[in-house]
Amino acid sequence: MGDALPRGFFSTDLHGQIQRYEKLQSRILQDRPEALFLGGDLLPRAGLSRVQFEAGGGDFVHDYLVPMFRKIRSRVGSEYPEVFLIPGNDDPGSTEAALIAGADEGLWHFAHERKFQWRGFAIYGLAYIPPTPFLLKDWERYDISRYVPAGSVSPEEGIRTVAVEENVVKWSTIEKHLAALVGDDSLHRAICLFHAPPCDTPLDRAALDGQMCEEVPIDVHVGSIAVRRFIEQRQPLLTLHGHVHEAARLTGKWKMEIGRTTCINGAHDGPELSLVSFDLESPATAIRELL
Repeated sequence: MGDALPRGFFSTDLHGQIQRYEKLQSRILQDRPEALFLGGDLLPRAGLSRVQFEAGGGDFVHDYLVPMFRKIRSRVGSEYPEVFLIPGNDDPGSTEAALIAGADEGLWHFAHERKFQWRGFAIYGLAYIPPTPFLLKDWERYDISRYVPAGSVSPEEGIRTVAVEENVVKWSTIEKHLAALVGDDSLHRAICLFHAPPCDTPLDRAALDGQMCEEVPIDVHVGSIAVRRFIEQRQPLLTLHGHVHEAARLTGKWKMEIGRTTCINGAHDGPELSLVSFDLESPATAIRELL
């Protein structure tokens, strides 16, 4: 590209919807972004049985995502974007091997709990979210303590498609995972790809108004306290989030500032593809299109 500033695309929570992926592919071919960030919940929703989880997403990666990105690469050649992706809470952990295989082929970078250096930017990824009412727990962790919000199911319960040591599930937290991932790195030019949005912000507002669980009100803010504190304390350049589809519709905001950090929730609860585009040097000027 001839642009002075590197341009990025961000999309998340596509949930295996082919029409959204076709629109994304078309815009990549048309606009040739230099980077693409995919924020999780990439695969079709599976049923609740372990067999369905194991059979559901892996085929989509092999049969659809890999051919799609191969096609893009063959079409654009040297203008193929750097692709960074993480899974989301609806993506079975059993599909991680397929996603890593795609990374080994050079189609994308599997960014969960990893960091990359690219064009002077540090890229970090973390898929974990705090406890939810949903039963698939592969990408759930406690947030900053072993507290479970009203109406949610503990990460120690539910269904897992990949075995995890009991003590890891019981004692690890998103806060600890973030600390291990980032360490003492300077985050002045860091881009963080998180599935969980920061707690108590317009980006994590869920449609839970008036709902109760055993006479306890359910909190309408379902994001991560650890992610919020991390942003406030470490001030990365840009954080990208998903998970809460309806937040932008309920609050009117999909982008906000926390200190010097631009925070974006790219999820959308309509049928359209939500596509965020931004100059990586000035992410506060990002724009969102519903396609």
